Amino acid sequence: MKETEKSPAKHYYRKRVELLRLIEKIKLWPSRTGVLHGIRSIDRHGETARISTHCNRVFTVTNSRNSRAARWLRNKMFFRVCPACGIPEWKLEKYNSTRFNRHFGSQLAAQRNPNENPGKLDIGNVR
Repeated sequence: MKETEKSPAKHYYRKRVELLRLIEKIKLWPSRTGVLHGIRSIDRHGETARISTHCNRVFTVTNSRNSRAARWLRNKMFFRVCPACGIPEWKLEKYNSTRFNRHFGSQLAAQRNPNENPGKLDIGNVR
């Protein structure tokens, strides 16, 4: 019996999403030489972040929508995958099926803590 391969579901993200939100979701980084690295950890410090990859490279990036890395991630521009990072095949297939659209898709908004409710007003005993 022939086994059918399941293609990964298409994920849609907004085209103009911030770089750090996109990196936190995708966990991939395109280097300047065109090598695609897997991200181990991201330490955010305001508008900058310190990123460490699985091949033990550490660098600082600035949050931007127009940066080279943001464009390369949206356009899926890379020449090869870092052999030291060991990015699994399923992750590359998922990244390949990801679509970026200007007017449709997730904006990757920051997750709100359900215990905090800043929008709710405590009006007390107002009559």
